[in-house]
Amino acid sequence: MRHGLIVRYISFVLLINSVFMLISALVSVFDGIGSDFFPLLLSAFITFTVGCFPFIFVPKNPNLNNREINVFVVFAWIISCIFGMLPYVLWGGEFNVANAWFESVSGFTTTGATILTDIESLPHGLLFWRSATHYIGGIGIVMFAVLVLQSQYTTQMRLTNAEVSLLAKDNFHFKAQQLLRVIVSVYIGITVILTALLILFGMNLFDAVNHAMSTVATGGFSTKNASISSFGSIPIGIIIMIFMIISGMHFGIIYSGITGRPKTMFHSPIIRFYLASMGVGIIIVTANLLINGNYSDFFDAVYNSAFQVIAITSTTGFATADSTGWHPVAMCVLIYLSAQCACAGSTSGGIKVDRIYILWRSIVAQLKIRQHPNAIVSVRMANHIIDERRVSSAMTYISLYLFITLAATFVLSMFNIDLLSGFTTSLSFMGNVGPGIGQYGSLGNYSALPATVKLTYPVFMLLGRLEIYALFLLFLHDKHR
Repeated sequence: MRHGLIVRYISFVLLINSVFMLISALVSVFDGIGSDFFPLLLSAFITFTVGCFPFIFVPKNPNLNNREINVFVVFAWIISCIFGMLPYVLWGGEFNVANAWFESVSGFTTTGATILTDIESLPHGLLFWRSATHYIGGIGIVMFAVLVLQSQYTTQMRLTNAEVSLLAKDNFHFKAQQLLRVIVSVYIGITVILTALLILFGMNLFDAVNHAMSTVATGGFSTKNASISSFGSIPIGIIIMIFMIISGMHFGIIYSGITGRPKTMFHSPIIRFYLASMGVGIIIVTANLLINGNYSDFFDAVYNSAFQVIAITSTTGFATADSTGWHPVAMCVLIYLSAQCACAGSTSGGIKVDRIYILWRSIVAQLKIRQHPNAIVSVRMANHIIDERRVSSAMTYISLYLFITLAATFVLSMFNIDLLSGFTTSLSFMGNVGPGIGQYGSLGNYSALPATVKLTYPVFMLLGRLEIYALFLLFLHDKHR
């Protein structure tokens, strides 16, 4: 393995991070050169300098093999998170090393879980950096690198394929060279439209840009302590709900809908399943909130239940209400949706709707086989047969995902964290959702977690963002190379 070449590629990622740090420093300048200016400027300088060294000492060679690409992808994420700590640590405040590491990983993985007890006390440049980590991580750190890499076509596509999940690639229906253009154009286009709409309905430019980046990246970092509820605006809440739904959809399908085939968006069984699961969730939670007296007004119940269901399903994690006091039935719906989440090919995390759909279709197929043992029954998605290897892959992933979540819950229980909080926190970290239920609810934070947990549990955020296998492959020796 050519470690020097991998380091050279990682340097591109560091340079990208330094650019966003510099932009954050400029935000501080426009805000009057606050206490965050020099920490951000110094962070940008350090990151840029470290990123430049490989260009001096490592010879240019654009070709990477598959194993080298896997190592590059994993370490690109880890090193970005490490350097992403710098603005926080240098600024100080609530950010000791454990808190800065937690916040940085949560930002880049678009988990949106925070250790901050007073978000609004942060200067604007640092708030922008938090949102920028979402935006970089949402599209994928490696995807940003591919945009600027002058490497051979084969390596560019291997890098793109390493960042886009297998399920997503199956459903893009675009030629390989179109894949990056589709993702980037949809990502930036949605961000610009949402920013304009938020400004139109009353947000200032700074808040609009930050919330647009967090929404499209399905991250959840807000500039306000009370998240979206602090704006007290139903239109803003509805706009963000719509864009959370869109951001949880497959970008390839969105692109097809925008470029002349809008009906294809709703012909997809995955999109229909995604929308239906949220619709059913909203109905159940709304009815439960009304029956149990959490809300007396029907519109308030619908609005708040819809917002929480959509925020959890899309893994954005924004909030308009504190769901901690909701009835267990409503909580069960949110727990299921925080495991299922949205579509492959979007910026969301979790198991993904695609795999859950394959699971349900597999159950139906097994029931038919039990009823007719001699029949040949296939698992289908629309009019296409899903091959057995893909079905097996989905089942294995779901099993491994849930096993890791339960293992993480077990470890958290050893820190005297109650079972509900421990399980939903583990599920939230694995799914990059953000809020859990119980002690770490929708309007809460993770400041009370022990320092050991803050240092170690971001690994689960990375596991979820990299869809588990990439990290595991680092420890496997390929005997067939």
